[in-house]
Amino acid sequence: MKSFTEYLWFNTDKRRDYLNITRQVTEIVEKSEIREGMVLVSAMHITAGVYVNDAEDGIIQDIDDLLERLAPFGPDYLHHRTGEDNGDAHLKSILVHHQVVLPITGGRLDLGPWQQVFYAEFDGRRRKRVVVKVMGA
Repeated sequence: MKSFTEYLWFNTDKRRDYLNITRQVTEIVEKSEIREGMVLVSAMHITAGVYVNDAEDGIIQDIDDLLERLAPFGPDYLHHRTGEDNGDAHLKSILVHHQVVLPITGGRLDLGPWQQVFYAEFDGRRRKRVVVKVMGA
């Protein structure tokens, strides 16, 4: 088994944003030359996440609306006692999760017909990274 690792860096203009990173993950898988295996895509920050879903604008807004209802910005979270104001971002990250593992078949990312990989930012406007680790043969 071999592995190949690259990092993606993001610095969003908005506090919350959803970036389609399918193209970048696909390119890394192809560069790895691994034919059969899996790729781990993991946000390396506790206020961001990675998920797989449709790239349709309506569902992206629905996801954002759901997360904002469940963990709204602004309430007096206990975490804010540390001087931070991002308690909601920590909770949104848990709801989305911080990583996905995806199959590689025949040297290609093996996604379903509508599946896309997204980086979800919940406390943006600063530099953050995602690790993409390809493993297999």
